[in-house]
Amino acid sequence: MWETVMNDIDHLYEEMVHIRRHLHQHPELSFHETETAAYIAQYYEELGIPYETNIGKNGVLARLEGGKPGKTVALRADFDALPIQDEKDAPYKSTVPGVMHACGHDGHTAALLCLAKALQPYQEDIPGTVVFLHQYAEEITPGGAKPMIEAGALEGVDAVFGTHLWINTPVGTIETAPESFFAGADAFEIKIQGKGGHGAQPHQTKDAIVIGSELVTSLQQIVSRKLDPLSSAVVTVGTFEAGKAFNVIADTATLKGTVRTFNSHNQDLIIQEMEKHIKGVTATHDASYDFHYQKGYPPLVNHRKEADLVLQAAHATPGVEQANYVGPVMTGEDFSYYMLERPGAFYFTGAQKEGHVYPHHHPKFDFDERALPLSAKTLFQSYLAYQQQP
Repeated sequence: MWETVMNDIDHLYEEMVHIRRHLHQHPELSFHETETAAYIAQYYEELGIPYETNIGKNGVLARLEGGKPGKTVALRADFDALPIQDEKDAPYKSTVPGVMHACGHDGHTAALLCLAKALQPYQEDIPGTVVFLHQYAEEITPGGAKPMIEAGALEGVDAVFGTHLWINTPVGTIETAPESFFAGADAFEIKIQGKGGHGAQPHQTKDAIVIGSELVTSLQQIVSRKLDPLSSAVVTVGTFEAGKAFNVIADTATLKGTVRTFNSHNQDLIIQEMEKHIKGVTATHDASYDFHYQKGYPPLVNHRKEADLVLQAAHATPGVEQANYVGPVMTGEDFSYYMLERPGAFYFTGAQKEGHVYPHHHPKFDFDERALPLSAKTLFQSYLAYQQQP
C-alpha cells in the first residue's frame, strides 16, 4: 500500500510545482504571512482534514488521525520569505517588490501540503497520527517555532521530523547529521560614540570610522586566537554604517553582525571576548560604546536514533540515490527548538539545479523542483520508520 502512496505523491508533482510557484509569486515576510497562512488553511479545508490556525501567530496545524494504533509524529515545513529583490528570469518570479522566497520555504510548504493530500485517502490504514506543522517566521529571531511550541503545537506529539531543500547537493541526495547539525545563531550591535569634525582636522576628532575599522579587525582575532582550533565558530560583521559626507569625520558608527557557535561554552567565551575587544579599542581612542548582544536560535542537535531512521527511510524511498551523514553547517535553524522538546531529526533534501550557481538567500536563488516529491516521500518514510520503533 505504501508503494501506492509513493506513486500518488509522484502523480501530485504538477500540483506541487503549481503551489510552489504560486507561493513564490506571492511571498510574505516573517511575522506577516497572513495570506500564506490562509492559503494553507484553505487547502486543508478542501481536503477535509481538521486544522487550526493562528498557532503562536500565523502558524497552521493540521492532524490526520490514522485508523490504526500508533504514535503521533509531527512533520514541519516553514513558509516565510526574505527581504530580497527577486532578480531571476523566470515566469514565476516574485510579484512583491523587495520580497522573495530565496531559501526554499515555498517548496517545503508545497511538499507537505501534497503529502497530506496523498495520505488522506489512506487515512484508515495509517498507523498513529500525522501532524502537519506549518511554521511561520523561521528567518528572523525569535522565530516561529518557539511561540508555536508555547501555544501547544507539540502537545501529544512523540517525535518531529523536518527537511530543508538544499541546493548544494544534487537531486536524489539526502543528508543529515547524527548529532550537531546547525549552529546557534546570535546577533549583535555595537554603537561607537566618537567626536565628529572637519575632514581636514582629524586631530580635533575621535573618528568613529577609524575606531570601527580597527574593531572589525580586532574581533576577527577572537575565533583565531581565543578558541580551540578544533572548535567551530564564526564572528561576522555584516553591516558598518557611519558618515554622511565625504569631508566630514563621523562621530558615530554602528556595526551589526552575527555569531555562530555549537555550544554554550564557546558562546559565553565569545561574548566575554567581544566586550573586552570593544572596551579596549574604544578606550584607546577615548571613545564610548554601547554593546547589545542577542542570543538567537540554539544549536540544532539531532537525536541519533531518529537521524538513523531518516537514513533508513531515505534508503527505502524510490528516487533517492544517496543518503549519508555529513558534518555540521554554520547556518542557523529554529527547528532546534523542536529538538529540545521532542526526539526527532532534521535533514537536507538535495535540490541542486543544473547550471544554476546561486546560493541560498541570493537574489537569483532557485531550486530543482524535482526535489519536491522526494522531500514529501522521505518525510512520510521517516514517519513510518518511527512508527515501527518499540
